[in-house]
Amino acid sequence: MNLRASVLLITILATGCPHGLAADAPRPNILLMVADDLGWADVGWHGSNLKTPHLDRLAHEGVELDRHYVQPVCSPTRAALLSGRWASRFGSHVLAPTNLRAFPPGTTTLATALKQCGYATYLAGKWHLGSRLEWGPQHYGFDHSYGSLAGAVDPWEHTYRKGEYMRTWHRDGKFIEEKGNVTELIVRQACEWIRGQREPWFVYVPFQAVHIPIDAPEEFKRLYADVTFADEAKTESFRRYGGFVSQLDAKVGELITALEETGQRGNTLVVFTSDNGGTTELGNPYAGNTPPLRVRVSSNVPLRGHKGQLYEGGVRVDAFANWPGVLKPGKLSAPLHAVDWMPTLTKLAGWKPEAEPKFDGRDIWPLLTGAVAKLEPRAIYIPSANSAAVLFGDWKLIAAGKGPKRELFNLSTDPFENDDVAKSHPEKVRELDAMLADLRREDVTTLPRDLVGQSEGSSEKSPSSGVRKLDE
Repeated sequence: MNLRASVLLITILATGCPHGLAADAPRPNILLMVADDLGWADVGWHGSNLKTPHLDRLAHEGVELDRHYVQPVCSPTRAALLSGRWASRFGSHVLAPTNLRAFPPGTTTLATALKQCGYATYLAGKWHLGSRLEWGPQHYGFDHSYGSLAGAVDPWEHTYRKGEYMRTWHRDGKFIEEKGNVTELIVRQACEWIRGQREPWFVYVPFQAVHIPIDAPEEFKRLYADVTFADEAKTESFRRYGGFVSQLDAKVGELITALEETGQRGNTLVVFTSDNGGTTELGNPYAGNTPPLRVRVSSNVPLRGHKGQLYEGGVRVDAFANWPGVLKPGKLSAPLHAVDWMPTLTKLAGWKPEAEPKFDGRDIWPLLTGAVAKLEPRAIYIPSANSAAVLFGDWKLIAAGKGPKRELFNLSTDPFENDDVAKSHPEKVRELDAMLADLRREDVTTLPRDLVGQSEGSSEKSPSSGVRKLDE
C-alpha cells in the first residue's frame, strides 16, 4: 500500500466515516469564494478599468466559466450552492433575501457531506440563510463559523439593518463585538484556518464585498487617485467602489498566498463566483455611518439587466475554477448553475451517501477537466419571487409575474437579449413553458409551518431615490 493510500485508510478509520472514501480520490482542499453583487464588467478579464490582477490571473490560469448562472439575488444563490437544489425547493421565503431559516433542520449541505468524509469545514463571511444563532452555519455542517449571520453589514460597524437582526457579527454560534474592517477580518480568519494545515479542509468565504454599504480602507481607494471626472460625485463614487472591488481582489490574493506559503496550493481547488449580477441600488439602509454612493459604478455591460432581474446581467456572473496541474487553462462556455457545485465537489471528495441524494444539479467535473466537450442537455431553472426563467440549449424563456407574459431569447444569436422572439416562435414557448411547469412541481410554495409567525425583520430591498447611473 502506498503512502497516500495509507493516509486515506487512516483517515477513514480515525473519522469513522460511514460513507466511505475512494482510495484513488484526489480529495483536494476546497476554497470556495463568493463575491456579493459583483458586476459582470467589474473585473479585468471582462474588460473593466477596475484593478483586479489577482482574480484576472486566477481566471486566466484556470477554467473561466463563461456561462455560470446563479439566482438573481443573494439568499437563493447561497441556498442552491450549499444544497445542490433549486432554492424554490425550500419554501417561498427562500426566493428572496431572507432573515428566516432557509434550510429545514437536518438538511444535508455541502459542508455536512464533506464533514462526513473527514473534511474540516469553515465559514468566514456572510451566511444569510437564517439570521438567528439557532439557524446558523454550525447547525448545517460547519465546524467553525465567523462573520455575519444576516445579509450585508456596514464595513466598519459590522451591523445589519436596524431591527431584530441588527446585531449579527458572530463567532461559532455566539455574538461578539469586534473592531476592524469586515473584509480584512474575514480574510484574516480564513487565512488563519488555511495556515492551520489540517487537511483535507473546506473553507467557504462568502464576502460581504462589494454589496452596499460601499467603502474600503484608504489604501485601496488611493489606487484610483489619478481617476477624475468633471462630476465630483462621479469621481468620489468611482474611487470608493473601485477601492472596494480592488480590496476584494487583494484579499483573494492573500488567500492564495496562504496556500502557497503552506505548500497547499497544488492540492487545493479554488472556486470563485458572484452571488448575482451588479446592482443599480446604492442607497444605504444599514446601521452605521457609511454614506451612500451618489452615482452608480457597477456594470454588467454588455449583458442586459442587473441584480434582481432574470436577464443575463442579473444571473450570469463572473466565475472560474482553478487547480494548478489538474485543471488546464481555458474558457468553458457550457451553461452551469450554482446547484452543480455540491454534486461535483462531494463526488470529488469521495462522498458515499447512504441514500441517493435528490440533487437538481449535476457533476460537472468531466466538463471542467476537458474529459468531455459537453454533457447531456438539461434544463436550468432560475426561480424568483414572482417570476422564473428556464434555459435549455440555446433558448431562454422568462415567465414574468404570475400572468401569461413570456419572453423568449435565442442566446446563441442574441446573447444580450435584445430581441424577444416569443411571438415568432410560439412552439418553442409552449415547449419551454411545459418544461417550466414540470420543474415547478417540486417547489415548496408556502412558508414552512414552523416559520409562520416568525419575524422576517427588515427588507433587503434598497432605496434607489437620488441615485444616478453612469453611462453604460
